[in-house]
Amino acid sequence: MTSRRSNPFRPALGRACDTRAALVCAAVFALGACAQPWEGFHTGEQESAVVARLGQPREVYNLPDGSRRLMWPTQPMGEVTVAADIDATGKVISIRQVLQPNEFYRAEPGKWTKNEVLVNFGRPEETAYFPLMKREVWSYRYLEDGVWYLLFHFYFDDTGVLRSTQKSPDPLHEQGGDNKPM
Repeated sequence: MTSRRSNPFRPALGRACDTRAALVCAAVFALGACAQPWEGFHTGEQESAVVARLGQPREVYNLPDGSRRLMWPTQPMGEVTVAADIDATGKVISIRQVLQPNEFYRAEPGKWTKNEVLVNFGRPEETAYFPLMKREVWSYRYLEDGVWYLLFHFYFDDTGVLRSTQKSPDPLHEQGGDNKPM
């Protein structure tokens, strides 16, 4: 029987295992980068195709131009809300994941109201009221850059106007001080 130290094939075997592990990791990463449920739809497709693939929407909002926004949230525990804008004839205008920074940063403090936030992001994961600040806060769980679990907060005054926004680490995912996916 050969000991590990004297096994002449050990270095080659170790490299093969490292290579295999790297390939497995690359395959997992590639699969993670595959099309998301909201991808693969095209402008002009029928609403029925979206509903057939994603199921009945949990939220529906009428938009000022006569179109509708259908939403499939994963809140309170998930970090995704798919929104499909459908025109008056039942055709897809756009479909996207709305709980992400480029969507959040469209919100305009001083202009947007609770209704605009609701229509753009769906129902919040959590709401709270801070009496000393006289602010109601709506919080949405999301994943930033595919790495950081965060909460995005919208602060409203007592008239329902958006006054400020903030992002913070999501305490649900805080383990050992890092806030990265496990």
